[in-house]
Amino acid sequence: YYDGQGFMINAKKLPGVNSALQLSGAAVCVQSGTTTELNLADYFKSNKMEYNPVVFEKLEEVNAAYDAGRCDVYTTDQSGLYGIRLTLGAPADHVVLPEIISKEPLGPAVRQGDDQWYHIVKWTYFALLDAEELGITKANVDEMKNSDSPEIKRVLGQEADTKIGTDLGVSNDWIVNIVKATGNYGEIFERNVGSGSPLKIARGINALWTKGGLQYAPPIR
Repeated sequence: YYDGQGFMINAKKLPGVNSALQLSGAAVCVQSGTTTELNLADYFKSNKMEYNPVVFEKLEEVNAAYDAGRCDVYTTDQSGLYGIRLTLGAPADHVVLPEIISKEPLGPAVRQGDDQWYHIVKWTYFALLDAEELGITKANVDEMKNSDSPEIKRVLGQEADTKIGTDLGVSNDWIVNIVKATGNYGEIFERNVGSGSPLKIARGINALWTKGGLQYAPPIR
């Protein structure tokens, strides 16, 4: 998941603001001693804007201060802003602006030295992306096993020469089992953090590479 630092505003306090480049002169709530604080300073300086930092040591203090109206803007990782918005007194009054000003990628972690499990986790992520790109969903995965497409048949373990599953130590229809259980990457995204969730996060840069995003997986062969 490609995340990055962003900004949230109270749209009732800052009507008409739809870009971080309109925040010059704003009071910005930020947690002290973090790269978030440093990124904030760099962003405003590089864009020749002024701001008033409202700094707190603990995240809970930042949340409370923003909700109480002690600052105009809240900055932290964008995914975190969507979660924090749900805890505010009037969530609908708050808007997460589109700009991302840092690179904060998130991903699964596994125990060092367990190479087999590492490869299974890595290729599961790739498989979820490949499934989405090929139109394989939780609803149609069984039907897609009968596809005429060699690529789809290979991904679903239906080609005789497909052995990536056994190379990983799982069955060759492992992707069928994954998609049946969870859906593809897009389905997981929408259900957990996207339009089907309370967070309502747009795909943005987490869209597939074919749709202008950064999500890209090697072919399964």
